[in-house]
Amino acid sequence: MSPRDLVWRVKSAYTNLFSLYSHRSAAGVDALENASDDLQNLLNSTEVATIVLDNELRIKRFTSAATRVSNLIVVDVGRPLSDIVSKLAYDRMVEDARDVLRKLVMREREVRASDGGWFFMRIVPYRTSKNLIDGLVLTFLDITKLKDAERTSQAARRLAESIVETLREPLLILDEQLRVVSANQSFYRAFRLTPREVEQQLLYHLCNGAWNNSDLRSLLEEVLPDRTSFRDFILDNAFPQVGRKKLVLNGRRLEQDAAMAGRILLAMGEITDRDVVAEAKGMGRIA
Repeated sequence: MSPRDLVWRVKSAYTNLFSLYSHRSAAGVDALENASDDLQNLLNSTEVATIVLDNELRIKRFTSAATRVSNLIVVDVGRPLSDIVSKLAYDRMVEDARDVLRKLVMREREVRASDGGWFFMRIVPYRTSKNLIDGLVLTFLDITKLKDAERTSQAARRLAESIVETLREPLLILDEQLRVVSANQSFYRAFRLTPREVEQQLLYHLCNGAWNNSDLRSLLEEVLPDRTSFRDFILDNAFPQVGRKKLVLNGRRLEQDAAMAGRILLAMGEITDRDVVAEAKGMGRIA
């Protein structure tokens, strides 16, 4: 083989090798770009505000929803998190991010936005496939509707409690185990008891067992699970400190509020001698 042929063959081999390497490199770059595009589209499709930081707390990437919690724009990639104007009423984001990066312990907070909305923020370390820490991931889940529902529920509960407290009739709220969750002031006055003596106690243990009536137990344990209410049950018994009382009881399951599931409202009124006389007169038994 002549020197010229040898040179030609070496050049040809290098050309083919370079062409193959360039083709594979281009395919690799395309694959990386496609993977990056897939990741960005996936993050955007979740509608969860997400910000990815490097170990220096500089912006690596963010989702379109992140603009709801900060004034991020495309050219902010590479800038420090501390340079970005936040839309949250929360001034410890940078400090919390540094703390998570230092301790590698996730942090969660409920934070309020300047427009009145609420977000559940989570800061977690960014781990690579080799289990190395390469920054942080900040996510912000919109919980505004949940917060509004909580406020509405709390307002309704406070209203219900205030109404209960203004009623003259004694009332008890029991849980599914028939323990007293709460009682109104009329109950405490009627039986000369304190909240400490009543709350979280089994109904049948109250007043030294004066409420331990087999028929009442049957109503509460057997009838109420299948029915929504019972009315006009008479309990005639002696109660410590207040003596004998004849009570008419009405019970109802509280189903309309998920937070009150399994709970029972027990309302009561006392039948006095005056009531008996009035009823007798009304029925013509007494002239």
